[in-house]
Amino acid sequence: MSYSAVRSDGPPRTRLRKQLADAIAPYLYSAPTLILIIAVMLVPLVVGISYAFRDIQLLNPFSGGFIGLDHFRTLSQDEAFFRALRNTLWWTGASVFLQFFLGLGLALLLDKPFYGRGIVQALVFLPWAVPSFLAGLNWSWLFNPVVGPIPHWLFAMGIMSEPSNILSDPQLAMWGPIVANVWWGIPFFAITLLAALQAIPRDLYEAASIDGAGPFQRFFSITLPFLAPTIAITVLLRTVWISNFADLIIVMTNGGPADRTQIVASYIFTQAFKRLDFGYASAIALVLLVLLITYSMLIVVLRQWLLSKD
Repeated sequence: MSYSAVRSDGPPRTRLRKQLADAIAPYLYSAPTLILIIAVMLVPLVVGISYAFRDIQLLNPFSGGFIGLDHFRTLSQDEAFFRALRNTLWWTGASVFLQFFLGLGLALLLDKPFYGRGIVQALVFLPWAVPSFLAGLNWSWLFNPVVGPIPHWLFAMGIMSEPSNILSDPQLAMWGPIVANVWWGIPFFAITLLAALQAIPRDLYEAASIDGAGPFQRFFSITLPFLAPTIAITVLLRTVWISNFADLIIVMTNGGPADRTQIVASYIFTQAFKRLDFGYASAIALVLLVLLITYSMLIVVLRQWLLSKD
């Protein structure tokens, strides 16, 4: 072997160190981000999951021991939890349905050029900037017949027999937070769908118009297929967010009357910060986490299946 070959390759140990350094380098560059993710997300998640299998009661100094699946056995017989689960389905489904269709309608309107469109866009997106606590408080006042106009409007239209607070009516109470949530969340769909609409090539609409396609045909053959990926991800994200979103419920009704507006997220808050039973609250949160992960995986698999069909 020549001297130049030995010098270029180097001793085997040096080459091994160089290969090892090259393999570790990407992980060293990303180490600060990985450490931050582990410290902020993974560690609290692992600790929270461990609480589900322990007896963690803040007012009981002797708690903290491992109890296995006792919380889940209690949860399987907890009628309040199953009521909250049914309320969560109603709360999430109605909120996402109304937010999506109203947001899509606003996005279609704002996609058309008209005088003052910038001002209208700013007004449409304004609710998204309002803190959820303040939004819930404002809507609580609006539904209060003493200081708010909504009960009087409903009475004048013949929808209600008398001006009363629907938040105190067990049959209607859930509609209060749903209306507030729809008002607060419409801008999310409007912003994302408007961005997707503006990315569609206008030449396609012109060609479809020349071929004689009407507005509905252009919508279903051009607009909807282009919006499908955005719709899938926005509906997925919004469903997960609303399922975990208890701010409006807590501010407006606190789960009442008679638990008619209690959802799983607010039930977790009740168990953790009112009854101070962090173990049982963590068990409920773990069940909710599993349900949402299952839902997300089903949506992703369905989307991939639809893309494969195309």
